[in-house]
Amino acid sequence: MEIYKVNKITEADYGCEDTGREDPTALLFLASENDGTEKRVELSERIISKRGIDEGKKVCFAGNGELLKYIRVVAAVIREKNKVFATARGYGEYKGWWEFPGGKIETGETPEQALVREIREELTAEISVKDYIKTLEYDYPDFHLSMDCFWSEVVGGELVLKEAEAARWLSKDELLSVKWLPADMELIDIIRRELDE
Repeated sequence: MEIYKVNKITEADYGCEDTGREDPTALLFLASENDGTEKRVELSERIISKRGIDEGKKVCFAGNGELLKYIRVVAAVIREKNKVFATARGYGEYKGWWEFPGGKIETGETPEQALVREIREELTAEISVKDYIKTLEYDYPDFHLSMDCFWSEVVGGELVLKEAEAARWLSKDELLSVKWLPADMELIDIIRRELDE
């Protein structure tokens, strides 16, 4: 997948007479994170605003060719014996949907460092990050999510909900008893196989 940085956004019709467009468009100047090659894309200002695309942010092209904001996060599959810990989102469009806890990677952090910090901030506990599971790539309607997932275990403190509205320890047979966020759902088969061992 090609990731781009938005270097500049200008009016698409700058210097031209009024086009009479009902939906004003903007011109995005993109630079590839891989090799610096440049690309220009015209996009509706309404869509740019809705998707949170802005100068200095990262974007990528979805499978259908749509330009989406690119968000990179980490998730902890916290395991205790034959169960894993899941939380129900307490805010936003997907409020009440279930996910594996985690969050965004800050500048200068490794995914593992980000995961330790995020769990401390969201759940107050200290975790040890174990094996890498996989990176999930998922196109939501307004953004592309790239999520590095790791097995983890609690090594200090208690899991206290600070942002989530609920939490559960789920056994293999209970994994499908909650409504998972679409990206997190892609982990369920892997987790079920692991809990068999």
